Amino acid sequence: MGRRITLFNTLGRTEMPFEPLEPGKVGLYTCGPTVYDYAHIGNLRAYIAEDLLRRMLLYFGYEVNHVMNVTDVGHLTSDADTGEDKMTVGARREGKSVWELARYYEDAFFEDCRSLNILAPTTVARATEHIPEMIELIQRLIDRGYAYHAGGNVYFSVDNFPDYGKMAGLRLDEQQAGARVDVDPNKRNPHDFVLWFTESKFPDQEMKWDSPFGIGFPGWHIECTAIASKYLGERVDIHCGGIDHIPVHHTNELAQSEAAFGHKWVNYWFHVEFLIAKDGKMSKSSGGFLTLSELEKQGFTPADYRYFCLQAHYRSPLQFTWEALSAAQSALSNLKSLYTGWLQEDAAGSAGDSSDSLGDSDFAEGPARSYLEEFDTAIASDLNVPRALGTVWKMARDQALSSGEKRRLLLRFDKVLGLGVADWAPQELPEDLRKLIEEREEARKRRDFATADALRDRLAEAGVVIKDTPEGTKWSYTPRT
Repeated sequence: MGRRITLFNTLGRTEMPFEPLEPGKVGLYTCGPTVYDYAHIGNLRAYIAEDLLRRMLLYFGYEVNHVMNVTDVGHLTSDADTGEDKMTVGARREGKSVWELARYYEDAFFEDCRSLNILAPTTVARATEHIPEMIELIQRLIDRGYAYHAGGNVYFSVDNFPDYGKMAGLRLDEQQAGARVDVDPNKRNPHDFVLWFTESKFPDQEMKWDSPFGIGFPGWHIECTAIASKYLGERVDIHCGGIDHIPVHHTNELAQSEAAFGHKWVNYWFHVEFLIAKDGKMSKSSGGFLTLSELEKQGFTPADYRYFCLQAHYRSPLQFTWEALSAAQSALSNLKSLYTGWLQEDAAGSAGDSSDSLGDSDFAEGPARSYLEEFDTAIASDLNVPRALGTVWKMARDQALSSGEKRRLLLRFDKVLGLGVADWAPQELPEDLRKLIEEREEARKRRDFATADALRDRLAEAGVVIKDTPEGTKWSYTPRT
């Protein structure tokens, strides 16, 4: 933890040194899925970025308490206060109960996360299992003069919280009524938002609870404050989410939390940019979104998509095309081939030490230490993973490093990258490819280098990387998917 880490803080729009509330420990909150449909690959890009953040903190020795909510009630078809609960809409679409729908898509989401090698949160908290905490928080806001009853609902009063909109840069005196949300006649200010809906608002709502405010269900925003404060306390180190959360969801979270607690709630707001498809940002509302399983049907692995996401900084939009994903797949396959080649060289005794030790003492000096410093500096600088990935490739091609050094460095780097390098192993070479290697050897003996080069290209297309050494031809093989 001697490494100086900087993070861009959305609140203030500046990159600043990271200093946790408690030395050596980090409270991390990430907005989880609304489980009414499959997560699309744009959603998953944000979770991959948040996983990289957590891995970076762990890498530098922090103890991370990671809390994620699961929204299984209260998120309306508008991010504000209009439309129906997305769970109700999804249940009607699929002919299931809302409870069945929630569990099905929650399981699907976490299966996607496992496939992408995303670390499981320390705590996963369903909104429906934290209704008492939300009711208590709403009552506190009423008691402190920040919330009011109207038309059967409970609203947060933005006029009573002078700093409302500070994260999104909103100035309410310049906002036209109805420009962001539909005008609700019960609201004193059109930017007020619902903390609790009663059954009078949505009589067909299947999920309902008794409360001092009437039988009903919570608004979307209140769940995050209730859940985060239960598991992380009333002050949070880092709060994560996509940039689409800034103008509404996180603006409302910040206001209600600081109104309830009477002090600053979150020290660092970490937001991930959009994945951009051909026709704009990927979203469920636009239709035609891509899921991880659809990528797999096209011959790509979850690791291919994770590698694709590593190539852009989390605060930069990432353009998705099939061609770009294919290029990422090829790059990852080449890295696997190099790594398995290093493994084979170690096994042959050419690298000396074949241990997997990853301590700093293994890189005390020389080129390996320089690469370690370069990688660590990149990830500590606002999680600059693309720059760190450039270091990986520079290291992989450096002839001054032994195969053992390269292998150990990549294993260490993968503690942050999360590509699953430790599971990469040489594959058994099919007989047809073995014969091509033999044909190439014969061509080289005849000094028919044109034929030898052509055979090398054919082998490379099949995933075989050839290395000619004084001791003979060495190869590594990673099957092309």
